[in-house]
Amino acid sequence: MNRKALHLISYGLYVITSTDGKALNGQIANTVMQVASRPPTVAVAINNENLTCEYIRKSRVFVASVLGTDTPMEVIGRFGFRSGRDIDKFERVRYKTDTTGAPIMLDHTLAYIEVAVAQEVDVGTHVIFIGEVVDADILKDGEPMTYAYYHQVIGGKTPDKATVYIEGED
Repeated sequence: MNRKALHLISYGLYVITSTDGKALNGQIANTVMQVASRPPTVAVAINNENLTCEYIRKSRVFVASVLGTDTPMEVIGRFGFRSGRDIDKFERVRYKTDTTGAPIMLDHTLAYIEVAVAQEVDVGTHVIFIGEVVDADILKDGEPMTYAYYHQVIGGKTPDKATVYIEGED
């Protein structure tokens, strides 16, 4: 099987954030999708070893911040290649909280979607959280960053906990 064929599925690049009621955490994810229109429902796949997964399981909420192509590698590195167990990912990061209490990234974010989790599905290395959109807004105009743009234009790498990771590549 040529697993590189899976890289041709279109993906965006998002910061997924949550809270455990006291602390905040977030991570980069590429697997976010709308799965129903009434009520508006989205799903996200999160590695089950990540702190963000623990926070979503505890709080039953998450925010998907849609990143623009102006997002610097520093932001992607902070949220995609560092653990919230080791650093405060929100130090020196502008954010706000709204309906769910989960942080909404303000810099380099085109739009955000706040979600109340209705169900989760364990799919091996990842958990798919499915929930109803409780709030959403557009923060600024711009071009959403795709996973292809991240790789081809920025030269980004795939972290080992990503849904599309292939061992030995990157």
